[in-house]
Amino acid sequence: MSTPSVPASLTGTYTIDPTHSRIGFVARHAMVTKVRGSFDEFEGFGSFDAENPGNSKLELVIKAASIDTRNADRDAHLRSNDFFDMDTYPEITFASTSVEQTGDIRYRVIGDLTIKGVTRPVAVDFEYTGSAVDPYGNQRIGLEGTTSINRKDWGVNWNAALEAGGVLVSENVTLEFEVSAIRSTEAA
Repeated sequence: MSTPSVPASLTGTYTIDPTHSRIGFVARHAMVTKVRGSFDEFEGFGSFDAENPGNSKLELVIKAASIDTRNADRDAHLRSNDFFDMDTYPEITFASTSVEQTGDIRYRVIGDLTIKGVTRPVAVDFEYTGSAVDPYGNQRIGLEGTTSINRKDWGVNWNAALEAGGVLVSENVTLEFEVSAIRSTEAA
């Protein structure tokens, strides 16, 4: 078995720092451009085992109403029953079921993604981007990841046909994760 490239000293329990992390998405609009957005309110925590990644875990809770695409009318439409029905389903959640190392600094996190009360498995490919002790003495670890999903698999079905053919909003959506997590100082 090869020695992991991520230092074993980074093993521990972590909390995602929402002020230095981003959970976003990209969807094609009108078949010609991409619209990017993010969720501004979320919390996440988990454990990372650098020597045995299979022991690692991740849980994430996103406040669906915190969606931000830099357009208030579009955000209101996304919050409505046409898309996320955020009054009925205020949270989007992810809970890992397994973690595997796929390269020196790459990991595949497989877990259950719940949107609009529908839970389906997804795999998110992450890359370790580094670690540092910040000026406040916090051990931080950085990870970036993406996955592509079909929004209709979660009952997010609204669309409009375009006059020239095609649809207004793509079915495929890329989810993006840029994470800075802080290791807990409590004993494990």
